[in-house]
Amino acid sequence: MNTTPATPPAGGQPNLSGNVMFYKQPQPLSAEAHAGLGVKQIEQPFAFLRESHAVPVTVSEFGRAASFYPLIFVGDDRTPVAVMGIRQGQNLYVDAKGFVADDHYVPAFVRRYPFVFASDEGSDRLILCVDRAAPMVSNQPEVPFFENGQPSKFTNDAIEFCKEFERQRQATVEFGRILRDMDLMEQKTVSFQPRDNQGNPVGQQQKIADYWAVSEDKLNALPAEKFLELRDNGALGAIYAHLISLLNWQVVIQRAVRIQNAETAAAPVN
Repeated sequence: MNTTPATPPAGGQPNLSGNVMFYKQPQPLSAEAHAGLGVKQIEQPFAFLRESHAVPVTVSEFGRAASFYPLIFVGDDRTPVAVMGIRQGQNLYVDAKGFVADDHYVPAFVRRYPFVFASDEGSDRLILCVDRAAPMVSNQPEVPFFENGQPSKFTNDAIEFCKEFERQRQATVEFGRILRDMDLMEQKTVSFQPRDNQGNPVGQQQKIADYWAVSEDKLNALPAEKFLELRDNGALGAIYAHLISLLNWQVVIQRAVRIQNAETAAAPVN
């Protein structure tokens, strides 16, 4: 894997591939194109997260994220995500001031913004990009991207953070391969029963999500040597963190109910 702060090759911009959540206008970061740019403090630093109800997490984050969110696997690739809402377009953990509420853990996928590595289809390089449309990116920066034509300490730190994220992303892909090779996953569904103010059921149950999870039965049925293999390669701790995290489904649902009730109570009466 080659990584660079990305000076575009002669002949124009590299051919970047892939679309990534949050990023509206990713551009390869270069001294030529972004010499006067940098970042500034903004009033609502995590406002960009408001419409994302699930955020990818790496396997190294399972232990911390499991204390706050359900960690589930989604899609054909069975990507692990932290669930931060029960419906599309609504994040229950970003407060009115644009901060993640109650000192909850913020996944690295979010913390690296506005930077991201992008693949150059013409080579095996990963190119550091910045979202030019990010609200904290400014032509009147408090912290510049470049100083005297060279990446600033801030930019070099961002490069290292993104490199480490990429290493952890690859480890997460390997973790998923282990789970699939051992056939440890099963499909699950989580539903919500609406209730009135007295706690009585109201209407039909509402399905929140279909997802993949590790099957405790399959895990317990593994031959001893396979179980020890999971222990020795470090996957077992992440598996248990994932299983414990599923208890947080009720926490997310209760948070959604509290927020909905508060919004209903605050709504004007005609």
